[in-house]
Amino acid sequence: MMFWRSVVGKLWITILLLVSFVLFILTILLMEFFENFQLDEAEKELTKSGQRIAEIVHLHPDSNEVLQIASRMIGEETKMLVINGDRVTFSTKQTDPNVTSEFLKSDTELVKVFSQQKTVKKEMVLPIDDSGNRNTSAIVVGVPLELNGKYAGIFLYQSLEEMQEATHSTTKFILMAAGVAIILTTIFAFFLSTRINAPLRKMREAAFEVARGKFDTKVPILTQDEIGELAMAFNQMGKQLKFNLNALNQEKEHLASILSSMADGVITFNKDGTILVKNPPAERFLHSWYYEKGFNRDNADTVPSVLMNLFDQTEVMEKEQVEGITLQGHDWTLIVSPLYGNNTIRGAVAIIRDMTEERKLDKLRKDFIANVSHELRTPISMLQGYSEAIIDDIAESEEEKKEMAQVIYEESLRMGRLVNDLLDLGRMEAGHITLNYDSVELNSYLKRIASKFYGLAKEKDIKIVTHMQDEAIRWEFDPDRVEQVLTNLIDNAIRHTPEGGTVEVIQRSDGRQGLIIDVRDSGSGIPEEDLAFVFERFYKADKARTRGRSGTGLGLAIAKNIIDAHHGYITVNSLAEIGTTFTFNLPRKMMGNE
Repeated sequence: MMFWRSVVGKLWITILLLVSFVLFILTILLMEFFENFQLDEAEKELTKSGQRIAEIVHLHPDSNEVLQIASRMIGEETKMLVINGDRVTFSTKQTDPNVTSEFLKSDTELVKVFSQQKTVKKEMVLPIDDSGNRNTSAIVVGVPLELNGKYAGIFLYQSLEEMQEATHSTTKFILMAAGVAIILTTIFAFFLSTRINAPLRKMREAAFEVARGKFDTKVPILTQDEIGELAMAFNQMGKQLKFNLNALNQEKEHLASILSSMADGVITFNKDGTILVKNPPAERFLHSWYYEKGFNRDNADTVPSVLMNLFDQTEVMEKEQVEGITLQGHDWTLIVSPLYGNNTIRGAVAIIRDMTEERKLDKLRKDFIANVSHELRTPISMLQGYSEAIIDDIAESEEEKKEMAQVIYEESLRMGRLVNDLLDLGRMEAGHITLNYDSVELNSYLKRIASKFYGLAKEKDIKIVTHMQDEAIRWEFDPDRVEQVLTNLIDNAIRHTPEGGTVEVIQRSDGRQGLIIDVRDSGSGIPEEDLAFVFERFYKADKARTRGRSGTGLGLAIAKNIIDAHHGYITVNSLAEIGTTFTFNLPRKMMGNE
């Protein structure tokens, strides 16, 4: 069955049927042509012989002599008789009376020889042997003759058996030729089919290779005909397909990279809620959603109900829908836009934006304004109050006036420090900080900074200790900026350490992390809930914001920016009633650092 379905089988059957049909029609036409041709030739020959015999009868009245001449002219296969009126005058052989009666019937065409004096040709069934026992088809030709003043006729008839035998021989020859032609056609068809099928088979194998992803597969070009052009087109198709597939892969990778690098989550889904595309931020949102709802998201691929509700609204309104939700401590903004296909909505794309940081920054901005206002309001109020007291002569003695003037002076200094700190912090956060690197011998450097606080520490009965892991170590950094960091950390440690406590400045070094400095105190510690905010602007452990040495709350924010500018980091660890340790590291100065 596979052979008949193949190209070779179909082409062979087609050519064979076509050739057989043509040969069949040609055989019928040839057989008809040969039969008619032989019949026409026999009629012409008999007519010519009859006319010559009629001339001989006119010239030779002797019947015996006419018979001898006629017998030599017509041969043994042809019979002749001359009918005068209703009797046979003479014939070449003994004639069956039935033949004569057939010739003389009034309803036959042969009567026209006598009545109309014209030559007549007709096929009849006549006895052909002497006994008259066997009849066969014969061709009869009648030629008019005037004999003894009467109209007569010369009738020549000849059996068609010889012509039929010749026709059969011709038919056998034609059939033999047709058989040979069919055999040759079969050989030719298989040869032609093989010539066509061989490159097609190679192209089929190459097509399967291309379908398996081997786009470099080439089809050999064996001919320069249409099949060769087809092979050339196939090779070009494979090359173009590889190019297009590479382009699609690049576009897919490009799109995947864009989606992966996007800060916003992206989910594309169908109308039935099946997710088509999602990026990592979207996966985090889905994980949070199904975690909060108590579902298992390991193998789930369905869109959250909140997005499907927005999609339903999108179908009704035919425009994007926006909604905000709070999930696992994060604020999310959901934007669902319709996707069209053939003028119908086939799905949607959801943009999931985490607004937590923006809202946190907005809160910090509002808190910053409140904190600045709070920090400025107190000294301004004191400046205003004491100034009014002086103007109104409330102070009776010079000593009281000096005390009031001293308070005004201290509050103005405090306001100046606050403004300077804000300006410094603003420049640092804007990236305008300039570092002047220098090689510093750390042992004397740290002891000098610690010595500045000996007086304050002595007043509070606090001990300041400096520990050096490597007393001969030198390091490159901006000494003024790092001194500002250490001053802030030591000052904070002293202010939050009770009497009899200890403040330690410890130098450590690590080949991987660089220079590490710890400022450790034995104070009250920082509450755990406040640890994440100690480096924010205006952070104060003193929630009541008492005056005195509570500071502006900008020191640690400035310290963090200075350490970040050195490409280091600063951290804090604290335990309640045990103490707090601030740690910062300074990596080795790399080429290009300023």
